[in-house]
Amino acid sequence: MADKDFIHQRICVFAGKDIDPDSDAQVEEVLRSKFDISLPQRRSLNESLASTASDHEIINLILEYRTMGK
Repeated sequence: MADKDFIHQRICVFAGKDIDPDSDAQVEEVLRSKFDISLPQRRSLNESLASTASDHEIINLILEYRTMGK
């Protein structure tokens, strides 16, 4: 399993800036502005991310990051 810090670095490389993958607002903003990905309405952001995981590798990284312990 990849190291949480390493996954965070990869997310930031894709995003082109430092973001907090645990922040719903930051994740949505980066996906919308940088990748033109609009997430579908779901009960939680994680469910929305999971339903669009095939759209870009950053989504899988964000989901993996969010499921790792602190």
